[in-house]
Amino acid sequence: MEANTRGTGRLPAAFLTPGSSSFLDFLGEHRPELIPGHRGLPEGSVVEAPHGTTIVAAVFDGGVVIAGDRRATMGNVIAQRDIEKVFPADEYSAVGIAGTAGLAVEMVRLFQLELEHYEKIEGTTLSLEGKANRLTTMIRGNLGMAMQGLAVVPIFAGYDLDLGRGRIFSYDVTGGRSEDRGFTATGSGSVFARGSMKKLYREDLTADQAATLAVQALYDAADDDSATGGPDLARKIFPIVSLITEDGFRRLTDEEVAEIAVAVTDERLTRPNGPQAPLI
Repeated sequence: MEANTRGTGRLPAAFLTPGSSSFLDFLGEHRPELIPGHRGLPEGSVVEAPHGTTIVAAVFDGGVVIAGDRRATMGNVIAQRDIEKVFPADEYSAVGIAGTAGLAVEMVRLFQLELEHYEKIEGTTLSLEGKANRLTTMIRGNLGMAMQGLAVVPIFAGYDLDLGRGRIFSYDVTGGRSEDRGFTATGSGSVFARGSMKKLYREDLTADQAATLAVQALYDAADDDSATGGPDLARKIFPIVSLITEDGFRRLTDEEVAEIAVAVTDERLTRPNGPQAPLI
């Protein structure tokens, strides 16, 4: 699979051999060392690496929202304040990453290429269910690294064109996949974010309300989890919030998220614990 340097203009034989429509399978057969999960660490080694933290997602009437805070930590140190954790997978889906940041970003890029390769080979796009299954395989392939402390635990969200609604899938380190109804969260602040969404979520949310719900949940996560970063008004660093509808993927602009974050923060000055749900 080495690039041709002799000026013949011919592609290597690997590119001309019929096979699977999966780019991951192609890479595993011809250059397995390029797959992140195939790079083992020396036995007994301990690696300090930046970790991404909290990702949230929620289905609303007409689509799905997926959002992430901007903080990466390394032990008890803030490694980065403006990391990006939410990426488009293709036109109608997105991935939010939690876990070892470097491996997670590499996995997302490979996943994006996997979906693009399939579309070019087959002449059609994978179903949302098929995309979720492909991501399962990639996470399972990283199990060896996960057992050494370099885990990647994403959320996959998208708009299902066949069913006409948003859907959310969450994973564990072994690649185990489950579909979440309504909302979910992953990462170190996920317990607090999920508790926040549990009290505020309802099925008839609009896109704007779903975006606000996501920012509220990330604010609550940051309030109780030191590894999660809330809206940073001083540095103008705000969560990444993306919407996926029948019109495709759209990341809200910094100005749009800032408006939501400022409104949430201002409200917290009088109600530090945030909106309250009725007892019954």
